[in-house]
Amino acid sequence: MIVTVNQMELQNLRHLIGSHANAEKKLRFYAQQCQDAQIKQMFEQGAQSAVNTRNKLMSFLT
Repeated sequence: MIVTVNQMELQNLRHLIGSHANAEKKLRFYAQQCQDAQIKQMFEQGAQSAVNTRNKLMSFLT
């Protein structure tokens, strides 16, 4: 199935993908700084969620 997106939708996808990439980097950085294992795990899970969402959004571009 071929789905077409208009320019505005493409811009929005690019923005969302970039935002999730940035969130992943920040969350991984925060996880590295943590001493508390539970908080570290929370940040790592958030980073993985950002990766998963970014990959899902990128799948709309292929």
